Amino acid sequence: MSLQEKIADYKEAFKQKAPENVQELMKLATQTLADSGIESTSPKVSEVLPAFSLPNQKGETVSLEDLLASGPVIITFYRGGWCPYCNFELQAYQKELANIKAQGATLIAITPELPDASLSTTEKNALEFEVLSDVNSEYAKSLGLVFSLPEELRSIYLSFGIDVEKHNGEGQFDLPLAATFVVAKDGTIASAFVDADYTARQEPSELINTLKALA
Repeated sequence: MSLQEKIADYKEAFKQKAPENVQELMKLATQTLADSGIESTSPKVSEVLPAFSLPNQKGETVSLEDLLASGPVIITFYRGGWCPYCNFELQAYQKELANIKAQGATLIAITPELPDASLSTTEKNALEFEVLSDVNSEYAKSLGLVFSLPEELRSIYLSFGIDVEKHNGEGQFDLPLAATFVVAKDGTIASAFVDADYTARQEPSELINTLKALA
């Protein structure tokens, strides 16, 4: 089953069980975010992606410069291990990790989750690639990818058992858009997927095709 098929199945199941007023509030929040024009502020193809140095799930510092020394890098931003769409994406990318490496590329994920929470996400999804903690979403903010979870959704998330502050830190409700970049060895962006719809994710086969075109 493809990543898009898994997402479609989950969305249909959610539609069947979630209260209609909750669905409407979530849909309105997504539309409002899209209408804000936030997608247009994100890094574009052919631009140089700004550098970063961030801690991985083990507390070790990882830099974009060091990663690019080995070849192209796929960077995907995810909201947290509490997000089912993020988990579907991470699992799908993990399944294609061998194919990504075969193209000489490195895969990493960046999240606002604190290292302990990102380690839990890594273990839960049996990930074999680096997950970097962007504390307070500082790096994602510099890329124009961040929004704050609306007040009206925070209580809804809590009713789902999702405590964003537990993952991100007290008072931290900033989250990244669904975003995935392929960065060529020279630091320029070869492909950019950015969507204000938190349920949208890029199919891993598209990333591999981009890597093949870079070879």
